[in-house]
Amino acid sequence: MIITKTPFRMSFFGGGTDMADFFDEYGGAVLSSTFDKYCYVTVRHLPRFFEYKSQVTYSRIERVERTDEIEHPMVREAMKFLDMHELVITYDADLPARTGLGTSSSFAVGLLNAFYALKGKYVSKKRLADEAIYLERVLCKEAGGLQDQIAAAFGGLNRISFTKDGYRVDPVIISPARKQELNQRLLLFFTGFSRFSADIQNDTCSHIRDKAKQLQEMKQLVDEAEKILVDKTKSLDEFGRLLDYTWQLKKQTGRKISTDEIDDIYRKAVCAGALGGKLLGAGGGGFLLFYVPEDRTEAVKRELADLIYVPFEFENSGTTIIYYSPEEYLPVRDRKGV
Repeated sequence: MIITKTPFRMSFFGGGTDMADFFDEYGGAVLSSTFDKYCYVTVRHLPRFFEYKSQVTYSRIERVERTDEIEHPMVREAMKFLDMHELVITYDADLPARTGLGTSSSFAVGLLNAFYALKGKYVSKKRLADEAIYLERVLCKEAGGLQDQIAAAFGGLNRISFTKDGYRVDPVIISPARKQELNQRLLLFFTGFSRFSADIQNDTCSHIRDKAKQLQEMKQLVDEAEKILVDKTKSLDEFGRLLDYTWQLKKQTGRKISTDEIDDIYRKAVCAGALGGKLLGAGGGGFLLFYVPEDRTEAVKRELADLIYVPFEFENSGTTIIYYSPEEYLPVRDRKGV
């Protein structure tokens, strides 16, 4: 049995510039961090006592004779991609899916990590990120950028840069004390609205050429935000104000990025003292992140008391194997000597 633990991510700046249609021409960059909310994937081989050959448990339970019968596209394609058979796969998570935290990509990374471990193989975080991108964007044909898979695999507070030749992950080097100060000033709230990010991404993709100017400016904000973080003489409040600016730009890149309800929540938080914030992920719902000076924290929490507040801490590990118990497995054809 293998159990993997893979973090979710919050993207601060540059979201949308990680899409190939944009960065192939202009280059892209994002500033993001993983945090201590995770998805857990358990994988083991199914004992040969049952009428079915594989079982997959997520929001539903699938029991199938053949891999092609699995309805969950990511599980089906991942099993075919790595030639996996006769499995029991269970997904669990700290936070709900379709909420802007890169949950599907964290699942993809964690699933591949578990499959390789079950095969007795170690693979690098780079390979896990690359193959998770291939799984989601090519095999499952899901629209979207590339930052989520990379963040989930590598973990930490990073600048991820994109060109037509590939990507590069550079940790943002700041002191533990300054990083903790940033952490304490970021408040995360669940709006209660969930959505399929691919639907939002498809709408955004159709407008990329028209919105290239906004996306180029959003990419430049990654440089500004990184400078604020690494320069200890600068106030972190500048980071908060920059979040507000990038959110206003983000809303110009697609019709489905925000809603009247989300705009109303945002206004309430700002009136209570938040300097800035943004909706995490592609848009349309999910989690709102706010930068709030310490003396206004309780005021913002009171104003948004009807939402679920989610305390969190940054994490640095990326996907990990938290339980490893190797097992002997021979395919049926090998047992029969075929």
